[in-house]
Amino acid sequence: MASYNKIILIGRLTADPELRYTPSGKAVANFTLAVDRPRPNAKGEREADFINIVAWQKLAEICSQYLTKGKLIAIDGRLQTRQYENNEGKKVKAFEVVADVMQMLDRPVKGAAQGAPETHQETDRYPQMPEEDHLGSLDMEELPF
Repeated sequence: MASYNKIILIGRLTADPELRYTPSGKAVANFTLAVDRPRPNAKGEREADFINIVAWQKLAEICSQYLTKGKLIAIDGRLQTRQYENNEGKKVKAFEVVADVMQMLDRPVKGAAQGAPETHQETDRYPQMPEEDHLGSLDMEELPF
């Protein structure tokens, strides 16, 4: 039987990504995404899940460069588990999402610098060129979505 491991999340960063490099020189970024639950709890309060995200190589560097605390993003990736021993010598199982694609969802701030890439995949190897203004003279703030 075939297996399938796919996760798609939309949420806000709880802090700026943390970029490190492995001894072999691979970039790795870690950050946490706060994802709202679809319904309030029994007391009528909104709750969120805090999900650890890991991005590797070029995507890690892009996340570190463009993402900041509070930014709304979408992550497409896979769930990964790992075990390690904590400071007390107990085995701990950790769950995290390994990102394959990251999409920034916040609207650009009017007057802010343009040209920052919006969608990034682990397979991106070349810098993206800014998109041509294919909407002509239409102001992006006038769009209903």
